[in-house]
Amino acid sequence: MPITKGAKAVDINKRKIINGDDADVVQLYPMRHTFAWDAYMVGNSNHWLPTEISMQRDIEQWKSRDVLTDDERKAFETVLGFFTTADSIAANNVVLALYKHITSPECRMYLLRQGYEEAIHTHAYQYIVESLGMDEARIFNMYRNVEAIYNKDNLVLNLNEGIFDPMFKTGTFENDQKFLENLCVFSLILEGIFFYSSFAVMFGFQRQNKLTGSAEQIQYIMRDESQHLNFGINMINTIKKEQPELWTKEFERRIIELVKRAVVLEYTFATEVFPRGIFGMNAEGFKKYIEHIADRRLERVGLPPQYNVENPFPWMSEMIDLNKEKNFFETRVTEYKTGGTLDW
Repeated sequence: MPITKGAKAVDINKRKIINGDDADVVQLYPMRHTFAWDAYMVGNSNHWLPTEISMQRDIEQWKSRDVLTDDERKAFETVLGFFTTADSIAANNVVLALYKHITSPECRMYLLRQGYEEAIHTHAYQYIVESLGMDEARIFNMYRNVEAIYNKDNLVLNLNEGIFDPMFKTGTFENDQKFLENLCVFSLILEGIFFYSSFAVMFGFQRQNKLTGSAEQIQYIMRDESQHLNFGINMINTIKKEQPELWTKEFERRIIELVKRAVVLEYTFATEVFPRGIFGMNAEGFKKYIEHIADRRLERVGLPPQYNVENPFPWMSEMIDLNKEKNFFETRVTEYKTGGTLDW
């Protein structure tokens, strides 16, 4: 739509996540969805790059035959294999699907930041794989060869297929509900459940003082993903307020059933990939942990918990928050300055 001379100022009350007015230009003010701007600012302050983290100790441990067991090596490679595909799926969903249909300028701003962060995550996996001298083609194509990874990826891809259709447009009840379902699958399942047994394994390495450079990168990735998750949940809850007719009882039941399917796929992945357990984390522990976080995701969007189990890995909460005594900037191996402190 061409911009006409003398066009009316933006009416903040007509701003919506989807189906809002004046989506052709990013006019931030007046601002309605302030949670998105806050997330954008947090993302900027949390900026990091994988190459700023030393991998020397990881390289030495990976080359040694005495530090890591065969089970630990397999677990590490499989986790990387899942991560490489998952972040690609996330990036595609942000860039090729969500951004196109979202009409909130503030949300679009954060999605641009999120898309960049997904690229950083893929860069991190490549940096780890290359540093350790792994078979890059095998790691990056593992989703084709490990059924448990394929099944997780396939669930998300099949459920998201509709809004990738070039002819898809929001504006009808059916399509708006399909968009909201995509957002629930993307946020609650992909970013809220499917990453988390792999995160637990990586932090198991860190707690054993093994592959600490790789684990540190995953810790920053988890911090980013926690922000992505919170942003997605905020969008879901805002759409519920802006278009309450979409959140029907039938829709609630469908989201709960999808989360239950995801939980089975996630703990199947964990128990098949780590059959003997790892670092004291066994199959039953993984199952309870995944059920615990699934309940937390459901509660955040106003849905009842389904499992009511205690968290068997309480230390994971500390990892999500990042150790407050640790200064990320002290661990960097290259000089880093923000734009405001550069000497010209």
